[in-house]
Amino acid sequence: MKVVLDLSQLLEDGEITQAEAEKLKRLSVKSTGSLAFNILIGFGVIAVAIGAILIVPNAVTGIILGAIVLGFGLVLLHYSPMEWGVLANICVILGALGLGGGVVYMTEGSVWAFLGCAIGFAIGGVIARSGLLIALAVIALSSVLGARTGYFHASYFLGIKEPTLTIIAFSLITLACYQVSLFVGAAYERLALMAARVSILLVNFGFWIGSLWGDRIEQLSGFFGRSAENPIFIPRVAFVAGWALALIAFAVWAMANDRRWVVNVCAVFGAIHFYTQFFERLGPNPLAVLLGGVSALGIAIAIWQFNKKAVANPA
Repeated sequence: MKVVLDLSQLLEDGEITQAEAEKLKRLSVKSTGSLAFNILIGFGVIAVAIGAILIVPNAVTGIILGAIVLGFGLVLLHYSPMEWGVLANICVILGALGLGGGVVYMTEGSVWAFLGCAIGFAIGGVIARSGLLIALAVIALSSVLGARTGYFHASYFLGIKEPTLTIIAFSLITLACYQVSLFVGAAYERLALMAARVSILLVNFGFWIGSLWGDRIEQLSGFFGRSAENPIFIPRVAFVAGWALALIAFAVWAMANDRRWVVNVCAVFGAIHFYTQFFERLGPNPLAVLLGGVSALGIAIAIWQFNKKAVANPA
């Protein structure tokens, strides 16, 4: 866990002694100049990679460059993690994205390509201890089940093709990653919790999509003796009720176990759930907007008060 402390303010308030302040300063990483140099070189690597891809715009170029940059980053992490750690992580992330993106583009977004990217990102994330790569691994895995995003003419969209399978799969991943986080060291605990947190977001997205349109479980219908023309259908009301119950149960567990991030996520998605159903039924009329705004303020104040108390009275 990384913590930001204002040593001067803490010393002035009498929260720490001068000796403790000096000790914390010695423990801190004194590498401001090195950090700037790492970032500058990192931007140079990005510019060179973009230039090369623009000169030879095809998937093979992205794959080759991605592999080279990824390998360079891993070598830096192995031999000089302290001095070149920032540059190494930039190279690892850039290389993994270039390599994975090239493979996905070449295979026209096949399931196996996304699965391979998920495994590759996960391995690279563990080696580089990169939370971003671990998050990308989970997101790539969601694409195996048909999750997708898009943009067109000032509009963004989120698609979850299999809400039920997404909820089940990423609930299991969340549980597994949380259990792993309890038995590993601090560095790998952070990675396991990152995977669990991204999985929690995907579970909520699955509930969100299901609460709007329900779910036709075409892929599993055959196991229950149903044809593809007559698949199992889960109505949206089941997702509405299930999502609400899951958020309440998860929030209660998180409060009891001092998991503030989870409490905040439950509050945010609880608000999204409320507004989705609220405007789905009342529509965008002036009274609905007024009531929605008032309730938003109430939710925001409740979250603020909870976080304030949690910081003031840590477990």
